Amino acid sequence: MDGGWTATTGTHHFIGNRWVVSSNGQSLEVIDPSDGQPFARIARGNAADIDLAVLAARGAWSDGAGDWGRMSATERGRLLMKLAQRVLDRCDELGTLESRTTGKPLKQGLADARALARYFEYYAGAADKLHGETIPYSAGMTVLTIREPHGVTGHIIPWNYPMQIFGRSVGASLAAGNACVVKPAEDACLSLLRVAELAAEAGFPAGALNIVTGLGSEAGAALAAHRGIDHVSFTGSPVTGSAVAVAAARHHCPVTLELGGKSPQLVFADADLDAVVPVVVNAIVQNAGQTCSAGSRLLVERAVYEEVIERVGHAISQLRVGPALADHDVGPLIRQSQLQRVWDFLSQAQVDQVPIAAQGTVVDDAPQTGYYQAPTLLRDVPPAHPLAQDEIFGPVLAAMPFEDEAEALRLANGTPFGLVAGVWTRDGARQMRLARRLHCGQVFINNYGAGGGIELPFGGVKSSGYGREKGFEALLAFTTLKTIAIKHG
Repeated sequence: MDGGWTATTGTHHFIGNRWVVSSNGQSLEVIDPSDGQPFARIARGNAADIDLAVLAARGAWSDGAGDWGRMSATERGRLLMKLAQRVLDRCDELGTLESRTTGKPLKQGLADARALARYFEYYAGAADKLHGETIPYSAGMTVLTIREPHGVTGHIIPWNYPMQIFGRSVGASLAAGNACVVKPAEDACLSLLRVAELAAEAGFPAGALNIVTGLGSEAGAALAAHRGIDHVSFTGSPVTGSAVAVAAARHHCPVTLELGGKSPQLVFADADLDAVVPVVVNAIVQNAGQTCSAGSRLLVERAVYEEVIERVGHAISQLRVGPALADHDVGPLIRQSQLQRVWDFLSQAQVDQVPIAAQGTVVDDAPQTGYYQAPTLLRDVPPAHPLAQDEIFGPVLAAMPFEDEAEALRLANGTPFGLVAGVWTRDGARQMRLARRLHCGQVFINNYGAGGGIELPFGGVKSSGYGREKGFEALLAFTTLKTIAIKHG
């Protein structure tokens, strides 16, 4: 490998197991959200850099004949396990990079590094378990199916959980036998560049994993539209997701889209409120609310509405917001534009007289130039208001009461999104009724998120996207199914 890793002066892509200078010689600043100041630079990639990365990936794949393409599933699994161990050995380094670039508290950055290792472990163990089937068809014929890699997959990774989303998409794709080209978000990609170097050290062949940094409108758009890409995985906004799908469709390339949500937590009067409150609070303030599956709507049966508002409000009022590496409860938002977006929503709430029930506190020594927003609980939010309909992507929780199960269901399903829902009730029949009738990809009963659930298929419906990542289901998405019919008399 040329050049070696440095987080402060890195202006290279990682292509074919080498550090490669961007074709245009341009670079971008990496901003620390905790103080708003630049602390590193990355290469500003373009279509030419994407071309080079795709060429490297296609060479590694080479229709199943390249160094990566002809490798057995067992060997791929062993390499992924080696990479998992290297990640675990460097959790402190990777977690610190993740925290500094995203703004999330250090404990969350470290948890993300451990989750990345777990993704690699999971897919390492699953790599050799992708089986086809035999189909009873007719006398004199044997029909079977086999699963094959797409070939070269493209991955557009957002800034909120770089390592975790890399693990769930790239890890699954590599396990299935694809070579990968990754375009991480320009705001937060340092940890992924380091992971790519670790993969090369672990023994991944040149071209199996390639990373091109840069702007989404330049490098990302080029990747989505590239005819050398056989499948695209995208996580981000619905608007950008639509653009990615259109670009890929021009060469009939399949796409997996995870596009965010406005996920509800339904709290019924018979729920264990002691269990409800800490989970509800964590589900909106984790990563400063910048989580696709954030529980951003709190729907509460009217009989316990005031009690839940009081309890959740008290918990939120105790939260402290500060610099990422100081490891407070909540860190800064990713950038000034995202902070302004949250301010705009809260300003509209004030204009429309939506009451603030509680807010946390930004610590006194937080840099004035950082992007800090106190967690906020809004009560009595009208169901049609933008606060209840739009993804804010900040630590803002919109609460509203409901009278009965039917109204709770209407409210829960009454947005354009359908990613995740939480249901809090001791009534087993109600649990199953709602689980079946909620329009979303995941339903959690008396919990929310299942602790990350690396093994659990994840994805949405409606404007939350389509396709599934995580779990064994993701492996299927990164393969194509071939049917073979043999006539033997």
